[in-house]
Amino acid sequence: MNPLWRIAEFLAATEGRLEGGAPQPALSGEEDAGAISPMAITGISIDSRTVGPREAFFAIKGDRFDGHDFAEAALQRGAALAVVSEDRLAELSGGPFVVVPDDPLKALERLGVAARARSHAKIVAVTGSVGKTGTKEMLRLAFSLLGETHAPVGSFNNHWGVPLTLARLPEKAAFGIFEIGMNHAGEITPLTRMVRPDVAIVTTVEPVHIEFFGTLEAIADAKAEIFEGLERGGMAILNRDNGQFDRLVGAARARGARIVSFGEHPDCDVSLVGLIEEDSGSRVTADVFGESVQYRLGAPGRHLATNSLSVLATAAVLGESPSAAGQALSQFSAPVGRGARTQLRVGEGSFTLIDESYNANPASMRAAIALLGAAEPGANGRRIAVLGDMGELGDQAPAFHAELVDNLATARADQIFLVGPLMHHLWNHLPERVQGAYAETAGEIEPILLDAIRPGDVVMAKASLLTGLGRLVAAMKERFPAKDPNDKEES
Repeated sequence: MNPLWRIAEFLAATEGRLEGGAPQPALSGEEDAGAISPMAITGISIDSRTVGPREAFFAIKGDRFDGHDFAEAALQRGAALAVVSEDRLAELSGGPFVVVPDDPLKALERLGVAARARSHAKIVAVTGSVGKTGTKEMLRLAFSLLGETHAPVGSFNNHWGVPLTLARLPEKAAFGIFEIGMNHAGEITPLTRMVRPDVAIVTTVEPVHIEFFGTLEAIADAKAEIFEGLERGGMAILNRDNGQFDRLVGAARARGARIVSFGEHPDCDVSLVGLIEEDSGSRVTADVFGESVQYRLGAPGRHLATNSLSVLATAAVLGESPSAAGQALSQFSAPVGRGARTQLRVGEGSFTLIDESYNANPASMRAAIALLGAAEPGANGRRIAVLGDMGELGDQAPAFHAELVDNLATARADQIFLVGPLMHHLWNHLPERVQGAYAETAGEIEPILLDAIRPGDVVMAKASLLTGLGRLVAAMKERFPAKDPNDKEES
């Protein structure tokens, strides 16, 4: 078994010193040069609840918790060592510790940089206003069939998630997939310079976090920061259907990038030629640099099909088979809170829950409503939209919420339940026949919604995290048991 890090290289990268008791023994057959006793580090963790044996625990100070408060617990769970600040060292009772003179987060960043420096993997980084996590998951699936592939769990795309994912990059990995996010200008630049991608994907640019930017152009410029870290001769894979395409092209070319376009535009390098949407997925026909590729995507939604084109484009520019990448996407499923579907029993039948509750912005809200429109209710069932406030939209928030009335009409929503003060702007524009209920909080609307659901319904829930719509999803799953997939459909 190859360790992720040996103690000597770990200490050199983090610029820390070893304190406390003797390090744990090395794995069989493993050797470290130098005077430090041999020790294998098998993983990197910042969560004391899930830290594994022989992993290094970094005590990161966050907005709500300070990892130093859990360092002792991490060691008791079998962590090889804890990376702590000098001023908190005295609180630990014993064992081997790495002490970082400045702070553990900077040590984690340095370790990530060291991991990238030793790696020979092809590195892909994804950003965009919408679709980062789904695209990252599609890339992980596709490239896992082509070689050892490293990708983050969840949405580890911020100032600690990116260096953590980098620090976990195995030395022998063939491919590395990274997700990079932001909500303010200047946040992507230091992260992409750590990752140094060979390929940078921008899924789209939409008015997400526009409260902090003012204009779409400013958001595009912030997303374009991803090109700051591109390796020489790197590729920028861009959505040609987006209104900021030309601006992104200019920014990418200024950094020496080669451009590959994807989307529905007929002049795209990788274009969507055909799409057949089904309840459980989509059948996609794509043109990839003149080659026709057909594949099944394991989750429905035109937005997902479009983003899957960027995966085929990435495979092609890295010298891999787009067709093989496409075939892997049949295993894709929408992540929890981002379109995951569940069949739940109600009465003598069942209904479909589409869980989009993780977060929301105008673009992802429109996409989720379109998913509802494409879903087919059962006999006597209805399309039910449960929508909550979208955050960080500034002065334009009332208009963005009210404008959803047209999307809901196109989706043929039969009943609409709204949560949050901003959603009242939409409520005032809805026809009375589709008004299910309105409340300012998820707790107020919960009993009304649960009593309204009946067999055959399709229920889609979507909101920003601040609205707490996740509790409604949890309440539905608690009240209505999951349907056995072997059960026959009721008519």
